Amino acid sequence: MTKPILFAATGDSFITRNLPNKDQAFKDVSELLNRADVRIANLETTVHENEGYPSAQSGGTWAMSPPAVLEVMKEYGFNMIGWANNHTLDYLYGGLEATERNLNQFGFVHAGAGKNLAEAGAPRYLECESARVALIAATSTFHPWWAAGDQRSDSIGRPGINPMRYVMTHYVTEEKFHQLQAIADCVDINAFNKLLIEEGFMNDPGKDVFLFGNTRFMVGEEDRTTTEPHPRDIKRIVKTIEEAKRRADYVIISIHAHEMKGEEKEVAADFLPTFAKACIDAGAHAVVGHGPHLLRGIEIYKNRPIFYSLGDFIFQTEAVTSQPADFYEHYGLDHSHNVADALEAMSANYTRGLCVHKEVWEAVIPLWKMQDGELVEIELHPIELGYDLPVHRMGWPKLSDSSHILTSLQKLSEPFGTEIEIDGVIGRVKLNHV
Repeated sequence: MTKPILFAATGDSFITRNLPNKDQAFKDVSELLNRADVRIANLETTVHENEGYPSAQSGGTWAMSPPAVLEVMKEYGFNMIGWANNHTLDYLYGGLEATERNLNQFGFVHAGAGKNLAEAGAPRYLECESARVALIAATSTFHPWWAAGDQRSDSIGRPGINPMRYVMTHYVTEEKFHQLQAIADCVDINAFNKLLIEEGFMNDPGKDVFLFGNTRFMVGEEDRTTTEPHPRDIKRIVKTIEEAKRRADYVIISIHAHEMKGEEKEVAADFLPTFAKACIDAGAHAVVGHGPHLLRGIEIYKNRPIFYSLGDFIFQTEAVTSQPADFYEHYGLDHSHNVADALEAMSANYTRGLCVHKEVWEAVIPLWKMQDGELVEIELHPIELGYDLPVHRMGWPKLSDSSHILTSLQKLSEPFGTEIEIDGVIGRVKLNHV
């Protein structure tokens, strides 16, 4: 028997501020994380000093943080970083390259982005006393041109993120299907696509699929929407997992996915469970999800954990120090306005958006033990991020003694057949084999 190994993972770290005072809240969280051998975070900001041009499209706000924030992440104890998400190219390739350089300088093992697809999708390895651990990071939430490109003998690759695309299809009854076709015949919504297909710049979707603009429709017995992993991406990621499991004792998948099922933000889109289970079938030992800025349920599949979203760990969007002109123009502002004006316009003076939803500021840190590739136990530690503080001070984690965070996670996990027992301020996942 090999030694057991302990993992800790957190959700999104949108960190933009320094932490000069290492108070009791910091010490408690840091001590918790440092119980683990492997300590994983998702870095949801670029890290540099204006070393890239702002992109024409961002992940929401344009995320840029000073390199000193990586020292804070180091002090918390993180040793593995995923950074494939919807902010990775907020400052184009210059921001990406500078962030990678800073991650290297601070000694993090990091995955999910790079100067071409091979680098962005590659497993990265952490050497622990008891095991070698691989991290593979990907995102399903990104602008299409952010995807890293493959290297060829006749063309260099393209910098970007490791993409996990998905295919969305809307099924409608035959009557509604014909109504859509009739509407399309009356307007020019498909005119350009028809030209692209005719000139060979776009593939014909096939006789059973109707594109209404760029949206896929098919005939179904009932109205519904489905999503499924893009076959090319899931095949590529599965192949990477199969390689990593031959070179490491444990393989962890980090997946950033905002996509939801219908209007239920707490429920992941259909493609995500399919993707997560395919990863475990291929040999992954855990799937760590994040993205929607709130908790989603936990599933135990083949005695391996799938965390569909761990919420936020650090969330400081209101402390960004600059935004490009595009952000101001979107809210009808001009050069006479400042960052505070822009953020207040976005949030309607903090009456809407993520800042007003308490569940955004509540999360969990799971610690799970594995031995010989098998899951032994999972502890769940609730955290709060300062919902009641002024917006410019919100966003640092502290351990919570509130039982309702774990109670909410219990309910979110029930559809997966996952039972969570609450013991004071700690949740424990009931494992069938124990």
